Amino acid sequence: MNAILNEPYQLSQEAIDFYQKNRFIKLKNVFDAESLTHYGEKITQLVAAASADNRPLDQRDTYGKAFLQVFNLWLQDSEVKDFVFSKRLSQIAAGLMQVDGVRMYHDQALYKEAGGGITPWHADQYYWPLSTDKTVTAWIPLQAVPLEMGPLEFSAGSHVIVEGRELSISDESEAKIQQRLRVTDFRHVVEPFDLGEVSFHSGWVFHRAGANSTNQTRKVMTVIFMDKNMVLKQPENDNQVNDWHTWCPGATVGDIIDTPLNPVM
Repeated sequence: MNAILNEPYQLSQEAIDFYQKNRFIKLKNVFDAESLTHYGEKITQLVAAASADNRPLDQRDTYGKAFLQVFNLWLQDSEVKDFVFSKRLSQIAAGLMQVDGVRMYHDQALYKEAGGGITPWHADQYYWPLSTDKTVTAWIPLQAVPLEMGPLEFSAGSHVIVEGRELSISDESEAKIQQRLRVTDFRHVVEPFDLGEVSFHSGWVFHRAGANSTNQTRKVMTVIFMDKNMVLKQPENDNQVNDWHTWCPGATVGDIIDTPLNPVM
C-alpha cells in the first residue's frame, strides 16, 4: 500500500469553516503523482472491462454522453479497495462534516470520454434515501483537469435551495436549475484541478461539469461517504428505492445503515 494513503492530512479550521458555509471545497496535495498513477491504472483497467455503453457518443442521450460510470470498484480489486478506504480520505471527509466517523455509501468511477458532453446541473442526494445531509463525495481526478476537460463546477452555498432537488440528471435539470441559480447571488466556481487536488461536496449542493473538448479521457474516481450513524429514510422516489436495494441491501427504514456494503471506514 502506498504510504500516503494513511498519512494524516492537515485539515485547517479555515477549510472546515469554508466547507460548512459553501458545502464544497477543493484541497491540494491530497494524493501524490505516484499513488495516482499506480491506482489510476488499476481503476482504468476495471472501467475498461466493465463499461457497457460502446455506442458512439452521438447515439447516446445527455446522461450517456456525460460519462462512463462503474460502481463499487472496492469490491473488485484489493488495491483499489486500499485506495478507496484510505484513512487520509476518510479523515478529511469526517473532519469536513464534523462527525465522529464515516461509512461507505458507494464508490464510482466517472470517466468523461474525449468529446464527451456536459454533466447537467444536479444535486446528488436526489438519488439517496438518506435521512440527513451528512454526506460528502470525494471527487478524485486521476490526472490534472484543465478547464477544457470538464472539471466539476459548484454553486457555492446552494445546498439551501429546495427547488430543483426533485430533478434527476437530465436536460431538464440543466435548464431549470441553471435558471434558478441565475437569480441567486451564489458564487459559481469553475476552476482547473491540479494533479493531486481533490474536491469534496455535500449531497445537496448543486454542481455540474462542462464538456470534455480535449482528445483525452477525463479519468475521475469518486467515493461517497456518509455519517457512520446515517439512518435509512423512507424513499421519496423510484431512484431512492433503487439506491436502497443496490447500495444498502438489507438496511431497514428508520435504522442505521449498517450492512456489509456500508462498513465504517
